[in-house]
Amino acid sequence: MARQQVLHLEPSNELRFRGPFTDVVTSNLKLSNPEGRKVLFKVKTTAPKRYCVRPNSGIIEPGASVTVAVMLQPFEYDPTERNKHKFMVQTLFAPDGPIESQEELWKEVTPENLMDSKLKCVFELPVDNSHTATPSSVSKEPEEKPLKPVKQVQLESSPPTKATSQDAELRKSLEDKHRLEKEVQSLRDEVSSLKENEVRLRKVAMSDTVKSTPAPASVSSSSSQAQAMNLPPVVYLIAALVIGIIISKLLL
Repeated sequence: MARQQVLHLEPSNELRFRGPFTDVVTSNLKLSNPEGRKVLFKVKTTAPKRYCVRPNSGIIEPGASVTVAVMLQPFEYDPTERNKHKFMVQTLFAPDGPIESQEELWKEVTPENLMDSKLKCVFELPVDNSHTATPSSVSKEPEEKPLKPVKQVQLESSPPTKATSQDAELRKSLEDKHRLEKEVQSLRDEVSSLKENEVRLRKVAMSDTVKSTPAPASVSSSSSQAQAMNLPPVVYLIAALVIGIIISKLLL
């Protein structure tokens, strides 16, 4: 037979869960240790697949307390069905010194050293709730696979996070595209400017060449005329003689 419970439980007799039960409903259970020794505790239920309990076991130091969150998973509530879910808090005094394994202590404990407290579960709906009752039995619900509250949060928040990430990547891609287009246009403008400068320089070079070309010709012509004017008389005589010979041959 189990000993009298040493922990103080708040609440002490029942856990109340207030609907609607379309989402996780949490009821807190406070465990306080008024003793001068460490106490090990473990929380059990008749419907383990219908609830999540955090923490479901542990050690409570002397004079300390622990709040246990009992989370009821979503289900179709039928007010005509009788709820038979119950919880039990088992405890035992921890031995002095360090504790290597809590599981070993629970396995080795004798029935006369165990302490326990039982609590029933009460389901209630708000006064203005218009939820339609469905013929589903609460006793059959534990067969369903429970959905962990942590997984629910991840499933609900994952799609917006993914969409936000995709939007950010799309905006970044568009910004990169606009930046590259500006760089390409800038390069095109620079190439066009270089071509215009090249054409202008060619025109200037050709103009300078045309202007500078007649000057040597003029100098050469003047030099030739000066040299022709400075020829000695003998050259003129020889030239006249050659011309006369050519004319006499033509006459003969």
